[in-house]
Amino acid sequence: MTDYSALSLAELEDRMAITRDNIRQLIEQAAGASGDRNEERIAERIEQQNAELEALEKARDALTARR
Repeated sequence: MTDYSALSLAELEDRMAITRDNIRQLIEQAAGASGDRNEERIAERIEQQNAELEALEKARDALTARR
């Protein structure tokens, strides 16, 4: 897992927005994907992006709690 503790609140929020957009794009790809292999690969990528988003949210929450 990546350590996001060195990022500012603005940087965390930017990364969260990018990650949310990545998830949206992956969901769109999944809707148009055909074949089990493609769907599985996209599902794995969505899972990875969701995990990253959770880590970013935790880092943001920790940063705002310190203020």
